[in-house]
Amino acid sequence: MPQLSSLHLPAAAAAAAARRTTAFALCRSRSFSFSSPASVCHSSCNRDTAAATAACPSQEGEPSLVVVGGGAAGVYASIRAKTLAPHLNVLVLEKGRFLSKVKISGGGRCNVTNGHHLEPLVMATNYPRGHKELRGSFFKTHGPQDTMRWFSDHGVELKTEDDGRVFPMTDSSASIVDCLLNEARRLGVSLQAGKAVSSVSVTENGKFVLKIEKRTVDFMDYINASYVLVATGSSQQGYSIATRFGHSIIAPVPSLFTFKITDKRLSDLSGVTFPSVKAKLKLDSIQKSAPELTQIGPMLVTHWGLSGPVVLRLSAWGARELHQYNYQAKLTVDFVPDIHIEDVKRFLFQHKDHHAPLQKLKINNSFPMEFGLVKRFWRFLLEQESLDGDMLWASIPNSNLKTIALRLKQWMFEVVAKGQFKDEFVTAGGVPLSEVFILAQLQLS
Repeated sequence: MPQLSSLHLPAAAAAAAARRTTAFALCRSRSFSFSSPASVCHSSCNRDTAAATAACPSQEGEPSLVVVGGGAAGVYASIRAKTLAPHLNVLVLEKGRFLSKVKISGGGRCNVTNGHHLEPLVMATNYPRGHKELRGSFFKTHGPQDTMRWFSDHGVELKTEDDGRVFPMTDSSASIVDCLLNEARRLGVSLQAGKAVSSVSVTENGKFVLKIEKRTVDFMDYINASYVLVATGSSQQGYSIATRFGHSIIAPVPSLFTFKITDKRLSDLSGVTFPSVKAKLKLDSIQKSAPELTQIGPMLVTHWGLSGPVVLRLSAWGARELHQYNYQAKLTVDFVPDIHIEDVKRFLFQHKDHHAPLQKLKINNSFPMEFGLVKRFWRFLLEQESLDGDMLWASIPNSNLKTIALRLKQWMFEVVAKGQFKDEFVTAGGVPLSEVFILAQLQLS
């Protein structure tokens, strides 16, 4: 079967959706597009006959676009399409709830995009896979600054945090969810939840035919459409549609997840956050040093292991290798990445020398402020050295201080599995970017 040309719409840039899914459009007409950088595609493929043609009512008049998937990519794409072509009838079908993952992303704050990497070439290099394809017109068509400008123009104030993550000033994902849904409704986009697209075919006259089913009742319907945009993320639903029209699929694997650590000692630190650590992932399959497998950023200790931006970035860069080796790896954490090991020792020795004459200060209650640690973690370190917290600083052996310094700089953890979620937020795989085309300047004719 001939392959249909496809498009990565700017929808994926909204609410960081570029990291989560590839939204692509299927078009059968020979001369369709939007006269804007956000363009759909056209194809001169031979039309195949859909068996369901007789069951589908003819829809003449204005062209229609059906978006399959009501996540960030799908909803934003519908808004973009309706903005650029107001006469277009736009329908978004979502089998669950609209923007459900946006609502819980970023710990309920919604990480909108990245505010540090605004140059297209630099932005592309931060993608674990597909950066070669993304060096082209993708981010020039719609980049992070366009996403931030759009939300700002629609009343959502944003802020950029030190690590580049962009959040709404409200620190609530509801600001993003409400903005997207309200704008879609204002433009006249039809949003229908609880409906799944089970198949897509093409009639003899070139119309797409979508078979619709409801999840809660015995219901089936058919919808005709001029154009179909697939924004289903890692759902098998989207893969079935893509392969139906000639696309190949790279087997998806999870690519944004936490690390499960079986070290029972960590349970005492559950909930502790480290503003900045340097974490290095070691995989048996990678013998040489891989710069991407060393990351710096915030880390969170959970009841099952380790999480936070630094862990999530490592999971993204090592996604396929981790999957290949059943998520078995070694993780080395530097808790004071800005301080050299010799300086760590020096600070500890100085702290001891300073408080030794006082003969009063207990090691449990004081440590070098240069480390920026929380007291709970410091006491945890002392326990690992089997040191009594009531010991005076004057009495602590230098050998223990050297070991503490080493623990702070290179603590080794055994990763035994990935964090468990019912549905992965991000997967590596799906339709190859080499099969996704972006056409910059076209006209509707």
